[in-house]
Amino acid sequence: MPPSTSSSETGASGASQGASDGSSSGGRAETELPAGKEKGRWLSVRERGGVFGIRFVVFLGTCLGRGAARLFIALLAFWYFVFDCHARRTSRLYLRRVTGREPSRRDVFRHILTFARVSLDRLFFAAGKTRPFHVEFHGEEYMRELRARKKGALMIMGHVGSFECGRSLAYQREFAINVIGNFHNAAMVTEALERLNPAVKLRLIDVGKPGDVDFVLQIQKGIEDGELVAVMADRVGLDGKRITADFMGSQAPFPTGPYQLAAILGCPVYFACGLYTEPNRYDLYCEPFAERVVLNRRDRMGSLAPFIQKYAATLERYVRMAPLNWFNFFDFWEEDAVSAPNDASASGQQPHDSFSQAALHSGNAPSPRRDIHE
Repeated sequence: MPPSTSSSETGASGASQGASDGSSSGGRAETELPAGKEKGRWLSVRERGGVFGIRFVVFLGTCLGRGAARLFIALLAFWYFVFDCHARRTSRLYLRRVTGREPSRRDVFRHILTFARVSLDRLFFAAGKTRPFHVEFHGEEYMRELRARKKGALMIMGHVGSFECGRSLAYQREFAINVIGNFHNAAMVTEALERLNPAVKLRLIDVGKPGDVDFVLQIQKGIEDGELVAVMADRVGLDGKRITADFMGSQAPFPTGPYQLAAILGCPVYFACGLYTEPNRYDLYCEPFAERVVLNRRDRMGSLAPFIQKYAATLERYVRMAPLNWFNFFDFWEEDAVSAPNDASASGQQPHDSFSQAALHSGNAPSPRRDIHE
């Protein structure tokens, strides 16, 4: 089951294309990828891995338990560590950046293994089997307040830790969360999650259907009904619209879609993520991001930039709390020209959020934590 990119919870750029905030680009407009460069490269990689492989992992997890499945996942992660030079290289580049030192092979393997294990846990959360886990929710009061006011909100997230954990806990505590995404490049893993819990499908808002803008009405209705709408905000979509922001010491591209969507909806925005700690702890975080996103019609890019920089700073804060929870296994900073030592065979392959596909086919101030012992 070779790797592929993917998280099914993506697609803010697609959402922003379906509606307009009414702003004109009389001033500067957000930048797009130059002609000839592939836009949304991580989205363009089709899902890999067979249905049999997905069902086998589901069987292990549901019939033999998490322990047996974790053994298999560890073997799978080791296989990718040995044979997938692209995942190894992108992990090494990221770990070097976040730790300020040259990562060891053990560090790289632990990074890959963490992703594989978190991907496996998605099965248990989707099935509502939360007994194996210790979950702490920091900021639940914000969601309770929104529910009490019957106020809808947009939640911006990133590919850090586990969103499935948050979605599962929200379902148990009766918080209505809808997930915006392009689910076509992760059809098999999405189907696996839906088989475990049919309710999952009811909360997915698919923005990946060409020419279909019905999702805009779904999003607006969710907000009007006082529900939460979640969107990943760390990957540039197929439209290529992005603004660079300082992130982990260098400029990195971020999509403009989530903030254009927030401006359209006129609702509060919150940042959320779920960080994993071995062997079974998840810390969920929710914090206010913006009461409302208002864009300047004459300088749309200039008014978008502060929000994107704030997101980048918030994302970095949580990434540094749990470095091994970073699950963007692709050239996030667009450093293809930089070669990683001992991994000189880096190819031009597309990003590999591969292990979830292969394995599943995928108010209190937080206290600082480090997953990598320096």
